[in-house]
Amino acid sequence: MAEHDTLRGQLIEAETLITVGELCRHCTVRVEEVISYVQEGILDPLDEAAIPEKAETWQFHISSVRRVRTAVHLQRDLGVNLAGAALALELLDRIMELEKA
Repeated sequence: MAEHDTLRGQLIEAETLITVGELCRHCTVRVEEVISYVQEGILDPLDEAAIPEKAETWQFHISSVRRVRTAVHLQRDLGVNLAGAALALELLDRIMELEKA
């Protein structure tokens, strides 16, 4: 890299919200997959009445990108079914909680 080249990025705060469309673009998934993740308990949209018919209006915390990417990896690359991915994510969350203590 030359001296005059700079790296540019955007600082994303933990409170940042993204739309379902942005989540789909970042994770290369379809809205139907996001709906399945919500129904399985992998994701929680911020909308209290998170019904699939209104999925286009859902918003998520930016941390949902990591969860979806992990779920996608478990399913597509490792052959884990949706319920197994949900369980694995739950266990990973628990491990992180225990490591913080």
